[in-house]
Amino acid sequence: MAYTTIDKPSDYFNTKIYTGNGGTQSITGLDFAPNWVWLKSRSAVEGHAIFDTVRGVQKRIGSNGNDVENDQSSYLTAFGTEGFTVGSSGLVNSNSTTYVSWNWKESTVAGFDIIAYQGTGSNLDLSHNLSAIPDWIMIKDRDVDQAWRVYHKSMGFSNRLVLSETGAKSTNALGLDADPTSSVINIGTGTGTTNTNGDNYICYAFKNVQGFSKFGSYTGNGNADGTFVYTGFKPAWFMCKEYSNAGNWIMFDNKREPFNLNNDFLQADLNDAEVTGNSTIRCDFVSNGVKLKGTNNAINRSGGTYIYMAFAESPFVTSTGIPTTAR
Repeated sequence: MAYTTIDKPSDYFNTKIYTGNGGTQSITGLDFAPNWVWLKSRSAVEGHAIFDTVRGVQKRIGSNGNDVENDQSSYLTAFGTEGFTVGSSGLVNSNSTTYVSWNWKESTVAGFDIIAYQGTGSNLDLSHNLSAIPDWIMIKDRDVDQAWRVYHKSMGFSNRLVLSETGAKSTNALGLDADPTSSVINIGTGTGTTNTNGDNYICYAFKNVQGFSKFGSYTGNGNADGTFVYTGFKPAWFMCKEYSNAGNWIMFDNKREPFNLNNDFLQADLNDAEVTGNSTIRCDFVSNGVKLKGTNNAINRSGGTYIYMAFAESPFVTSTGIPTTAR
């Protein structure tokens, strides 16, 4: 059985949807003070907007491009005890536009660490607080036009994906010179994308937490009744990317489409509005994982290998042995 130490996942991750008002707006209702907020317009073509408490308010980084960190007073203007406040920017609060916010709390218990560092140009042992080997790492140069580099344990330290690109895994410019350990991320000297001397970087590091988060891989079967991905919990959020071939980063959650089948998705590498009603990219969120229900290569190419990151709505079995039901 998949027992957990986190019986209430919404204490560490939750999705909030809202409608913009064109002015300022406080988004509340979370059960925690968020440290990482990822915003995206659902109804308009607008870029992704990523904020965190380590870099501070107003400092936006996208996922669908290579742009440097951008500081504007009309972006996210405050982190609150149960949410955040946004300004008037169309990225986060255009009048009558619908938005989604994905929100995380930084916590060793929840397996999430936010690390800011400055490049040295020399071998760098970047300390983290996960107390375990990271399963997923994202690194972005804040000072120059460089994309997010993504590490996943399934690909090994010498391979990387790029969050703003569709390409398959590559050995080009991730910058790790060894597998990460339970205390450090080993960043080498061979690339400017993660260790240029004097440049400022942000790193998000994650580990699997049973019953709450999973950073795994699966193989597609190309069938409409597709692959089942076991997570050990009922998902609240799921993002996948094929790494054996080119493909988009597909994102589902349980608030934009609260009922199965879930075929409302966004794409981390694109500024496109939300796609709805697609018959080839869809899935079921069930009590212990994700059942893919589409034939599109983006989620289920026959023989294709994929990575995913997922966060829980509820554990499959609570710490007291109570099972979860599917929605």
